[in-house]
Amino acid sequence: MAFYELRQYKVLPGKLDGWIRMMEREIIPFQVSKGMVICGSFRGEADPSVYVWLRRFENEAQREALYKAVYESDYWRTEIAPRVPEYLDRPNNVITRLVPTEKSTVQ
Repeated sequence: MAFYELRQYKVLPGKLDGWIRMMEREIIPFQVSKGMVICGSFRGEADPSVYVWLRRFENEAQREALYKAVYESDYWRTEIAPRVPEYLDRPNNVITRLVPTEKSTVQ
């Protein structure tokens, strides 16, 4: 059964615009090139420390394979991962797995 991953990030003060640029120009295109399905990317309307995005997976095996393709790649390890701590308060990030309800339009 398909499920979603809701990723809620706490962005460091003054870093939201830079983080969104990095997400939209580098991270999202790279992950999509590896097969990730990115359903949405959002910033907090009134809170500049809020960034949220949503990914969809067909099943756990797909999620594991895509995580490996992205997070174990040389590009991720050398180009992306070292820069993430400049933008995010990682201990305060919240990752939630969601399963659509029976009547959901996003099954």
